[in-house]
Amino acid sequence: MNREILVDINPHQTRVGILEDGALVELYVERTGKERIVGNIYKGCVQNVLPGMQAAFVDIGLDKNAFLYAGDINADKSDFDFTDSRHSDKFEKKIGDMVHQGQEIILQVVKEPVGTKGARVTTNITLPGRTLVLVPTVNYVGVSRRISDESERTRLRETIERIKPPDMGVIVRTAAVGKTEEEFKADLTFLTRLWERITNKGKIVRAPRVIHNEEPLVFRTIRDTFTPDVSSLIVNDEEYYDRVKIIAGIISPELVERVRLFDCDEDIFEHYKVDVRAEKLLARKVRLRNGAYIVIDQTEALTAIDVNTGKYIGSDNLQQTLFETNCEAAREIARQLRLRDISGIIIIDFIDMESQENKDALVELLDECLKNDRTKSNVLGMTGLGLVEMTRKKLRNPLSATLQSPCPYCQGEGKVLSAESIAQKIRAALAREFRNTSITSFIVEMHPEVAEFIERRTKEVMPVLPDEDGRSVYISRDTSRHIEDYSIQPVTDVHELENAAKGAGLQKI
Repeated sequence: MNREILVDINPHQTRVGILEDGALVELYVERTGKERIVGNIYKGCVQNVLPGMQAAFVDIGLDKNAFLYAGDINADKSDFDFTDSRHSDKFEKKIGDMVHQGQEIILQVVKEPVGTKGARVTTNITLPGRTLVLVPTVNYVGVSRRISDESERTRLRETIERIKPPDMGVIVRTAAVGKTEEEFKADLTFLTRLWERITNKGKIVRAPRVIHNEEPLVFRTIRDTFTPDVSSLIVNDEEYYDRVKIIAGIISPELVERVRLFDCDEDIFEHYKVDVRAEKLLARKVRLRNGAYIVIDQTEALTAIDVNTGKYIGSDNLQQTLFETNCEAAREIARQLRLRDISGIIIIDFIDMESQENKDALVELLDECLKNDRTKSNVLGMTGLGLVEMTRKKLRNPLSATLQSPCPYCQGEGKVLSAESIAQKIRAALAREFRNTSITSFIVEMHPEVAEFIERRTKEVMPVLPDEDGRSVYISRDTSRHIEDYSIQPVTDVHELENAAKGAGLQKI
């Protein structure tokens, strides 16, 4: 598999695209002034302690207070006050024993703010390096599950146990495979010095205050993604190109020659024939190469994905056709989850198949396709209703939160009232006007689609206009109006209205 990284730098935003065999599988967008805060470390002040929720709200200097759950607080007694002496020896995670209102504590953001919810924070600080992650508030050694070779896992664990700082934890990253003890020592030296600077700053500043910012997108990409299996990292900015080469030379000297400068006025994504249009990336319906398609619906609680055969007719074997369609959909679903950064609970409604063997093979294929995803996911299997349940770890807002905003017309509902429904509302509003005023002439301004419907079905929609009462209603089309918006204007001078109607394009009904 050929993997490439495209880095697009401009004054307004930074975009990083990861390509696998020419197809975009991950896209990260960081807008200037709206950089992500996951990984940032703050000195915060506890505002409220909620024993019933086993949580606290902490002011870290953002618009909304951060949410600190009891389970996200480490058990270091030196960091917290214990109001109940019974817990001085045997620690129990009760929020009231660990924090109190007005207390200042060091926290790290683990989840971005979403909607009305503030950021989620933890006291279990992690400082990622190239090959290792320093966890200064605990004492253990962990090895990435992605490292499958047991002998290598054992070597890495024994090496880190021997060189790690006392009373600190270390997690061995996938990039550590094959690395030497000297390289680990260099990584640990950098991370421990960074932690020392953070703790020293935390002692002298007052809350709320940020005391450490996570690296910008470009440098996070070099640290976390620019690995030996990447054939090239292409940057379109000369200044960043030089900086990227310097950083790559420090953390992975063997990869420096793979850093390339895109010296062209053309858009880098367009040049590499990568479509990054928002309407394409985030479309509800995604067509597959075989003519089938999937439909993705994201809600606050979960994401539902439906698979349909569409134009794919397959072979003369129905079950084989369904299986092939589901397999193609599983590959695309795995790609879309990474590309859109969809997380949380995900329910997939594959096309129903009779063969249990095919069902098991499909779940296994989906699980296999997700192995290239750096974000942890868990495929739970297929339910009795034929739905595949899975979860994907939530670290940041999905791509849609960066590229889109709620529709000002439908408020996120995805639908608006039909022309017939609006016509009925206009009818009821006119009836009220006729009952409450002696004026008999009105102009109704409305969207052209509603006007067209009323003109076609006037007798059905507008029976409130008997001719013997001398009432008259004129329709005025306004293309700038939202389809659900209309206004009724009474007119007292009928002759002036009739003259105006001839030149203004008003239509009498």
